[in-house]
Formats: sequence, C-alpha cells, structure tokens
Amino acid sequence: MSNNLKFYIDGAWVDPIQAQPLDVINPATEEAYTQISLGQAADVEKAISAAKRAFVTYSRTSKADRLQLLKRVLEEYNARYDDIAQAITQEMGAPLSFSQGAQAYTGRAHLESAIEALENFIADEYRGSTMVTHEPIGVCALITPWNWPMNQVVTKVAPALAAGCTVVLKPSEIAPISSVIFAEVIHAAGVPAGVFNMVNGSGPDVGQVMAAHSDVDMVSFTGSTRAGIIVAKVAADTVKRVAQELGGKSANIILEDADFPTAVSKGVAACFANSGQSCDAPTRMLVPAARMEEALAIAREAAREVIMGDPLNATTTHGPVISKTQFDKIQSLIGSGIEEGATLVAGGLDRPDDLPRGYYVQPTIFGNVTPTMTIAREEIFGPVLSIIGYESETQAVEIANASVYGLAAYVQSSDQAHARAVALKLRAGSVYINYPDWDTRAPFGGYKQSGNGREYADFGLRDFLEIKGVVGWGS
Repeated sequence: MSNNLKFYIDGAWVDPIQAQPLDVINPATEEAYTQISLGQAADVEKAISAAKRAFVTYSRTSKADRLQLLKRVLEEYNARYDDIAQAITQEMGAPLSFSQGAQAYTGRAHLESAIEALENFIADEYRGSTMVTHEPIGVCALITPWNWPMNQVVTKVAPALAAGCTVVLKPSEIAPISSVIFAEVIHAAGVPAGVFNMVNGSGPDVGQVMAAHSDVDMVSFTGSTRAGIIVAKVAADTVKRVAQELGGKSANIILEDADFPTAVSKGVAACFANSGQSCDAPTRMLVPAARMEEALAIAREAAREVIMGDPLNATTTHGPVISKTQFDKIQSLIGSGIEEGATLVAGGLDRPDDLPRGYYVQPTIFGNVTPTMTIAREEIFGPVLSIIGYESETQAVEIANASVYGLAAYVQSSDQAHARAVALKLRAGSVYINYPDWDTRAPFGGYKQSGNGREYADFGLRDFLEIKGVVGWGS
C-alpha cells in the first residue's frame, strides 16, 4: 500500500489531521501521476512533539549505537536505490540514467561520508582543567528543495542523526515521492520512533511553522534566498540556530593559459547538468574579451551535444525543468537577455520544436553579456549560460566577486599554481579548479546571500552540535 498520502510521525505512517490532497506533476508529461497530502500546523505540532520526546533518550545514545544505526540506514537505502532513482525521474523529469548515476547516488555518498565523519569524530577535548565537549543541539527542522531531493535530504538527516539530534523533515511538495521512500528506508532500518519525522506541505503552512516553533532548536534550510530570509525572520523570535544553503550565480573564470576547447565545452556541460537546476552551477563564464568569438564557437558546438527528450529514453541526456512556474520564469529571463542586447548563441525562447509537451527549456547560451545585464545578475535555475568578456585577470576576479551570491566559483588553467592563486581571491564557499570530481568530504555552503553554515562530512556534523565547556573538570 502506498504511503504517499500519509506522514511519518513517531515511528508510524499516519493520516493528516485534515485531508488536503495535492497532485504531483511529472514535468515531462505535465500530468499528475500521484498525490500527496499537505500538512497543517496541527500535523507539525504532532511531529515536533514526537521529536522532542525522542530526543531525551536518543541524545544519550552512544557513538557506537548511532554508527550501527546509520549503517543500517545505508543498507536499506541501497536496497531501495532503484526505487528512489525512478521516483526522482518521475517527480523531476531527470533522465533515468542521471537519476541512477547522480541523483540517487548523492544520498548514498552522504550516508557513507556521515558514517566516516562520525567514526573519526572526537567529542571531548581537554584544555588544562577544562573539558570541551560536543552535544546534540536538539530538535531540528529540516526544509529541503526539489532540485537534488536526496542530496539535500540526506546531507541534513545523516549528520543530524549522527550528532544525536531528532528531526522533522519537510521535503519539497513538488518533488516529494523520493522522500516518502526515504522515510520508508528509515522505518525499515529501525530508527527509533520519533527520531525521524516527515510532514509534507507548503512553505507557509509547514516550513514556517516548523521554523517558528519554540520546541525546535535548529532550522537547516536549503532553497531560494527569498525563502531563506523568511525562514530566518520567523526563527529569530526564538533565537534558534539557522543554517542556510541558498541561491548562487557562480562564476567560471577561464584563464588565458587554460586548455580553451576543454575549458569552455566542459563549462557548458557543467552549467547545463541537471537541466541547469543546481544552485552551484557555473552560470557565468568569464573569458578573455579578445577570445570571445572563439569561446562562442566552442560553446555553440557543446550545446549541440545536449539530447533533450523522454527521461526514460536511454539516449536522453537532459530532461525538462521542474514545473510550469519555473519554465515561465526561465522564459522571461531568456527574453530579458535578448531585449538587453546579449548575443544569442544557442537556444532561445519556447520549447524545442520536437518537444511540444513537457516543461522543456532549450539549452541557451548568450555571448557578449555585460555584468549589469539581468541574466548576469539573477539566478535563472535553468539551462542558460552567460558568457562575459574580461580585459584583465584583475577585472575577472572583480566581476566574479561582484555578486550578492557567493556559493561557488570555478577556475580553469593549465598552471595549477596560477589557478590556486586566483581561487584564493574568490569570495565563495567552494572553488573548483579544472572541473574536479565531486567531493563529499569538502565543506559546502556559501558566502554573502548564499547562506551560512557548512554541510557535508564532519562540517555538517558540527553544524548539529553545541559546544559545552566544563571548567574545573580536571581539578
């Protein structure tokens, strides 16, 4: 029997207090394929109460017990791996190959790195007669987005459980089914009742209620900067910890000494990955102004490598964007790029001619973009790349840093020392040199309006811990 219309509270699947179904749309077909229930404040109250009760005992469990628990969660996750991948393809429209190789994989990888972080974590430190210890912060409200559903769910749940916290999860209501399966994973792994709870619903009716609740000790939020500001404001009245991973407009500086064909083509692919729906996507490509035409020719050819279509087709490389709302927003921003005089290199307005149905956005590249154009400043969250020219390396760094965001940045150079020197000048939480492999052991989080706090591995674990100094411990 499907649990899609239920919430997971206090170790059991329960009906909402008031039935309010919501269609879940497959963005590749624009049709509903299932329903979930939208929660209300009363459902949130039940979940938080369960988490508060469970914290009393779960917070006192041993490191060994929590390691054993996380290993069981990983085992059950792997057993449901294909189900999770298929759910992500339905709810997001991601090609099945991408859901299997990237989307579902991120959940596995974060569980593995959380286990490793806990194994290596030393909770107590002694400074003379003072003991400094780390304790779980308490009940945590976890609010996650739709674009990398398992990545963002597991990158919060795993370290929270590792730390000894109890949680209430609100996944995105437009990509919720993979999280329903994850809750089934949690149940199958034998996580104690109340330690993990999940309530589906909207931001105002569930997310904000969680953030404002006096029995919630921490909010971990991933989403837009606009929504993050709202969450922080409602959380402020109870002075709880708020960790946020928000928007981005990441610069990709291609230095003069880079392997130009490789650097540009890989930059296009990185921007378009996940149909451009990644907060750390390199959406601003900075190239030497004198080589703009060369860059545009390479980028145009790279765009032709994209195969959009049915997510279940093995040859498809890119699917639709998540929703009509997102599709319309991206179309508006593409229109602004045309109106403001950027050179349209590839793609453009409307769907691809052979895909009249589904929220498919043409992979779009603009050249000769100036830093003041809308497409160079606003997060588009779709397959749209802006190529900006720079006259000097100093100017490139200035353009890269002249953003309200600071989540990620990218540097391409054939000289590693040169790339490192530029990387250290960039105001971003993560800097990637020459398109390295993804690293779950690196800290992830942003500067400026891209948020605060850090996720992944031991950095994420520490975010869910309080520091206590016991003075006189050794006297």
